[in-house]
Amino acid sequence: MSAAQYPAVSVIMPVLNEERHLRNSVRHILEQEYAGEMEVVIALGPSADRTDEIAAELVAEDPRVHTVPNPTGRTPAALNAAIKASRHPVVVRVDGHGMLSPNYIATAVRLLEETGAQNVGGIMHAEGENAWEDAVAAAMTSKIGVGNAAFHTGGQAGPAETVYLGVFRREALERAEGYNVEFIRAQDWELNFRIREAGGLIWFSPELKVQYRPRPSVKALAKQYKDYGRWRHVVARYHSGSINLRYLAPPTAVVAIAAGLVLGAAVTPWALVVPGGYLAAIVAGSLPAGKGLPLKARAQIPVALATMHMCWGFGFLTSPRSLAKRVIASRRPSLADTSSSSSETV
Repeated sequence: MSAAQYPAVSVIMPVLNEERHLRNSVRHILEQEYAGEMEVVIALGPSADRTDEIAAELVAEDPRVHTVPNPTGRTPAALNAAIKASRHPVVVRVDGHGMLSPNYIATAVRLLEETGAQNVGGIMHAEGENAWEDAVAAAMTSKIGVGNAAFHTGGQAGPAETVYLGVFRREALERAEGYNVEFIRAQDWELNFRIREAGGLIWFSPELKVQYRPRPSVKALAKQYKDYGRWRHVVARYHSGSINLRYLAPPTAVVAIAAGLVLGAAVTPWALVVPGGYLAAIVAGSLPAGKGLPLKARAQIPVALATMHMCWGFGFLTSPRSLAKRVIASRRPSLADTSSSSSETV
């Protein structure tokens, strides 16, 4: 493919309180080894830190960078606003704490051409900047942490249910009418489900890698995974038949462990075998996951694993039917819609 044949690319970024990583994330985009034209559209939520100031500096420094407002602060509304403000035939989603590998866009464009896919994506390569984040990164890239999710653990290239972030053909986004703004979480999975339902191909490739910064505390990780579980249940109710056994493992574990603790305290200590077995399993699983990490990080991997499993399962189990009913009752918005009655934020 000659330089003139490379399609122009729009990179869209939903950001909220991203002062820590935004500049570095945009630098990884602007320094891409890509011969085609490129623009970066940052959708700015109501940040409480220096995110807006940093974004303004980036706009002043490089004419390829633009911003659009996202007053709701919600991820799907931000993405739709950025898509609407962008203009190129290939749309690359990047988060404000994601760092693209140097040839990410060039590889993704090639894969779109080779596979005929509507969306391609690769590995969410978690990397920490301290012992806790290193522990979370190890948990997120281990099969005991996330099952067989290829975009976390890697695997062979091929068709997929969903991919991390994604590089889309614009026509696929327009045909799907963008992201459903009711999905405060799980909006990627839900959009990819609709693209697949319409006959489109979602393609995973380990050639694509995005460096991801994990949540910086147990509390932040717990909220992240509780929200994941909550909204994955909404997807299951909204799209009948979209659930599989992997998604049922965390809620089953929560119920079994809770029952074991209650029965162990009230009936027989034998019931404690269940929570004890789970504890032993995550401790054993953390050993290979933490290979090569300092002792302080390795010691925190079981905490990260338990937080991810229990909070995802709890979120799934407590996801209110009223939330799913509201989503089901809502229309799928056009790209012109960037607001929602939902109350949660990114």
